[in-house]
Amino acid sequence: MASSEDVIEPLAVSTGAPILSRWRSPQDLIRLNQDKLDGFMSRKEGHHFMVVHRLPEIKEQGRPYLIPGVPITCRVDNTERHTTRSKVKVSTLYTLELKHGPFFWTVKRKYKHFQELNHDIYKHKMMYQWNPLGKFSKERQQMRLMTEEMPSLHGSDRSKRTSSKMKYLEEYLNNLLEIEFCRNDHSMMEFLSISALSFVADLGPKGLEGPIYKRSGGHHIQGLNCFGHHRFCFSWSHRWLVVKDSFLIYMSRDHSQINFVLLFDPQFEVKVGHSNTDIRDGVCLENSTRSLVIKCNNFRQSLWWSSQINEIKNACEFCKKQKHGGFFGPRENTLTKWYVNGRDYFSDLADALEQAKEEIFITDWWLSPEIFLKRPATDNHWRLDELLKRKAKQGVKVCVLLYKEVEVALGINSEHSKRTLMDLDPNIKVMRHPDHLSSVVLLWAHHEKTVAIDQTVAFVGGIDLAFGRWDDSQYRLTDLGLANSENQEQPGADVQDTGAADDPLLVNSKNQEPLDLSRNTKLWLGKDYSNFIKKDWTQLDKPFEDNVDRSEVPRMPWRDLSAAVHGKAAKDVARHFIQRWNFTKIFKNKYKDDFYPYLLPKSHSTEDPLSYIVPGSKKAKVQVLRSTDSWSTGTCENSILEAYIQTIKNSQHYIYIENQFFISCAGDNVQNTIGDAIVDRILLAHREQKKYRVFVVIPLLPGFEGDLTTKNANAIQTILHFTYRTICRGEQSILHRLSELKDQWTEYITFCGLRTHSQLSQKLVTELIYVHSKTLIADDRCYIIGSANINDRSMLGSRDSEVAVLVEDEEMVPSIMGGEPYQAGLLTLALRKECFSVLVGATSDPIINIDDPISDDFFYLTWNETAKLNASIYDKVFRCLPCDSVCNKRVLKEYSSQDPLCDTDCEQAAEELKAIRGLLVHFPLMFLYGENLLPPLNTKEGMAPVEMWT
Repeated sequence: MASSEDVIEPLAVSTGAPILSRWRSPQDLIRLNQDKLDGFMSRKEGHHFMVVHRLPEIKEQGRPYLIPGVPITCRVDNTERHTTRSKVKVSTLYTLELKHGPFFWTVKRKYKHFQELNHDIYKHKMMYQWNPLGKFSKERQQMRLMTEEMPSLHGSDRSKRTSSKMKYLEEYLNNLLEIEFCRNDHSMMEFLSISALSFVADLGPKGLEGPIYKRSGGHHIQGLNCFGHHRFCFSWSHRWLVVKDSFLIYMSRDHSQINFVLLFDPQFEVKVGHSNTDIRDGVCLENSTRSLVIKCNNFRQSLWWSSQINEIKNACEFCKKQKHGGFFGPRENTLTKWYVNGRDYFSDLADALEQAKEEIFITDWWLSPEIFLKRPATDNHWRLDELLKRKAKQGVKVCVLLYKEVEVALGINSEHSKRTLMDLDPNIKVMRHPDHLSSVVLLWAHHEKTVAIDQTVAFVGGIDLAFGRWDDSQYRLTDLGLANSENQEQPGADVQDTGAADDPLLVNSKNQEPLDLSRNTKLWLGKDYSNFIKKDWTQLDKPFEDNVDRSEVPRMPWRDLSAAVHGKAAKDVARHFIQRWNFTKIFKNKYKDDFYPYLLPKSHSTEDPLSYIVPGSKKAKVQVLRSTDSWSTGTCENSILEAYIQTIKNSQHYIYIENQFFISCAGDNVQNTIGDAIVDRILLAHREQKKYRVFVVIPLLPGFEGDLTTKNANAIQTILHFTYRTICRGEQSILHRLSELKDQWTEYITFCGLRTHSQLSQKLVTELIYVHSKTLIADDRCYIIGSANINDRSMLGSRDSEVAVLVEDEEMVPSIMGGEPYQAGLLTLALRKECFSVLVGATSDPIINIDDPISDDFFYLTWNETAKLNASIYDKVFRCLPCDSVCNKRVLKEYSSQDPLCDTDCEQAAEELKAIRGLLVHFPLMFLYGENLLPPLNTKEGMAPVEMWT
């Protein structure tokens, strides 16, 4: 169809990265059978979304792009007069309005384009009619079925009159479109601007399409640009451009391969002219990651492209900043569900993964392929790697993004995770990012934990798919087999040694696979049983070997929260993954080949019924929040921080914070102002003489291997330094800034940790419960759950990448607040009660009332008295650390040298422990207050930049 006028420059020779073969296998060449591909292409409402992953097969099999059995009609609506480049000849431009099923679009064509179409179709007809090759048999069959002669473009005298010529051309084109051979001819497809992606229902409206020349380069990525590249370091390539409602792509000219995807974002701009593109008749399409320059045939065409793309941009919500400065806006009437602890989260996630039909997207800071999602495991059916393999064999595309750690500093062995998963099936693709030296990113991490399934349901929170994360509200310290499981109904229940600590039938030491799980009663197999403060994980390539002696060392329970979302919010989570995936594919040469595909986001304009709904989900307003930067996704955002600050400022009655870290209050190496917002809100309540409560629950010790009684606890002490700096030590601390309240600060804010106890091998044992949550609850009406800690790493956006959800209740239920009737949010109230009931022991004592979170009875007598009593009992029985009575290292040495009551009088110790209620203990504000907890400068911790710790 291209005329000499349309030819701009010859096709550039490809200079792409060499094809990588180490992950390839013969299975990569397996194609879909005919029936399945037919099913993808024959839906009346539009093609199935999996078409985007099957473009090579569609091309190879010569599949028509139109929807079978659905007519396509044309109306010539308007004409325009314009001069050609010669500035002498005046041409007429016809506007064609087209309809095909639910799809509508417009193209502009000259009369010469109709002539070229007519010529090409006749040429192809003759070629197919006389060419005996078998590959043209389908076309010959279609021509034999033709009952009429092909319409002719040569008209009578009336065609010379423009008004009637419009009607004649409309009749001519519609007559052609009624003939199957003509309708599916590739010349007709190009004339109508149709490609394999035009009628994919989940991609939204058809959009704008056509052939273009694009200039290489323009990436806004460190290491990929060179000075002056736009002037001499580039080449031109002939491509097919597709502009959808929230992104654009360019494909190979035969539509068999997606070459690049550019997502619309708030930085997206369309620029025209030489000053913006360095060429005549150019258009620059720019977002936060790339400036893409395309060349048009003439200035009129460049204006057409730019105006049409600007129309799409103006209607696109992703081109506007949303609430809290976020990329994604609040989604009303969204089905969502919260999870406290990993048991129910893993179980629901396993069921959702089992229902996947198209795509599975996973991001993790750490992923252990060998974890079991449902427990106790009696076979491998619910093991993560086996589940992903099963779905991949069914044709589901599994894409995993892992944080690539600095191996000398962190032992999570992402290489093992990647290798294990990619060896399972070619449909499983795993990328790791960043390459620290080439990207100049040494300190920051991809910390988010998300799973998106078919872009319709997603899981977001603080729980990695990794060892040690599965837990429930019992927070067991032991796992020697559950023969006495009836004794483990409550935290702190006694557990006897069943003799199952070393079951030789469970592990094959040669290949590290469980031999026989049919008699297994353990909840945590191998490395999953952990106490990382006692000993961090090692040898993760031997997942079923214990990391610690479970007959001697109690496990450290893991407390965490997560959430499930559906519909548009799930599409937002998936879009974030797609943005990261495509960004990583561009960034690393090893991912540039076709084995790692470009991914496309589903349109928010389609309102398809949900293919799967997580049981127990309720409707609320949900906003997906992020911390991202140019190194992590190519775009900058810190909407999680803004949402935290605004939620605290706008809270009227209370906030509840449960977080792995609590490092805030701006000044002296700390920038985030969450702590400042808490101070301001308390001072406001004090000035107005209104009741206001702040509950803060954090780990008693940071999650680093070390022993406070020795010199190998530098990392632990460093985090403690910045935690105490936030709470009570130094001029920037919360309590120092509340000094005008004197002792009245205790009426407003409380700091707690969690601890439990049990019996292991006939000995009383205790351990802190590791709070890994990243949660804020406010006023029983809204909550934030995600992966972001309260520190600069997670909150600033320029450091670690994070994802969270802000959930605001839309359905209210009667409750009580401050002794008055109150309309509380259905979901938030249930979440707050779930948290409080376990922490204060209300699950085992129905007398404890947790209905009113700010009443004096609850705040003083239930919450604070419980925390105070529990802390004193644990101190008396176990002499555990940290504690308020240890103010310096001299006292620490004396304190730790004394035998605890549990060793000297076991019966008395057991009697004392009966008074323990729930899990709360006060966070010891006076612990080591007489010591400088910063690491010595001659240690590896001391030589690390301060930003690594904050």
